[in-house]
Amino acid sequence: MKHIYLNLKRFDVPVSLGGVNRLAPVQEWGKTIVENTQDALRKYDPQKVEFVQFLPEAHLLQAVAALSENSPLQIGSQGVYRDNTAVGGNFGAFTTNRPASIVKAMGCAATLIGHCEERNDKKGILAEAGVSDMSAVNRLLNKEIKCAMDAGLKVVYCIGETSEEQPQWEQVLGEQLSVGLDGVDKSKVVIAYEPVWSIGPGKTPAGKDYITKIARFVKEQTGGMDVVYGGGLKADNAAMLASIEEIDGGLIALTRFQGEIGFYPEEYLEIIRLYLGE
Repeated sequence: MKHIYLNLKRFDVPVSLGGVNRLAPVQEWGKTIVENTQDALRKYDPQKVEFVQFLPEAHLLQAVAALSENSPLQIGSQGVYRDNTAVGGNFGAFTTNRPASIVKAMGCAATLIGHCEERNDKKGILAEAGVSDMSAVNRLLNKEIKCAMDAGLKVVYCIGETSEEQPQWEQVLGEQLSVGLDGVDKSKVVIAYEPVWSIGPGKTPAGKDYITKIARFVKEQTGGMDVVYGGGLKADNAAMLASIEEIDGGLIALTRFQGEIGFYPEEYLEIIRLYLGE
């Protein structure tokens, strides 16, 4: 099974406010993306490839509502909180947080956990508190994964090493896997590998040999879990990633990196075509 994920980050912010959204008014943005992609994805065999689009919480309901009957698309949340509601327990005292129960109730099928931007946020908070043991981040993410799975959500668990961590990549990634997946049903999780050290303007993208090495390591450490490339599936690396046997898909974000940069549905569909070769 191949997995094509789309992380729409905060691409809903209009250009006038410093964002990259030229696609639609904010109130219609999630619906517009679903309506302009789902029908074109029907040509792919759902037994061979799944498509999940992860949106900011404000757009989840309209995205789910835009799904047509037997849509090839699933909608996902960009994260869940490490605690959840429960009958006879916490009934919703989660101001600013997103319990997995409501994510599922809104119609989502999956969630991202541990995206490098979430990891950075948690690391920053811990550092302000004087905590230097960054394994705490993995323990917090493990709680999020368990809450998501208890709610019936599939999980895309992101791992990756920074430039400072790269010399010890085996130790860093090994701990992210062992701690993050401790006590977890791995059959309901897909690993997304993000080479954090290579992501961003002016940085050298990870090459085929390096990505292959990491994917093999992850599969060895996890007993063969599916691994997708989380460093950005793009038009210019789709063929390369498709040639790596150990890679089971990719995470798309921006589709255009020059000129009017941003996310564009037609370019998203072209990236998928290039990767799947259909």
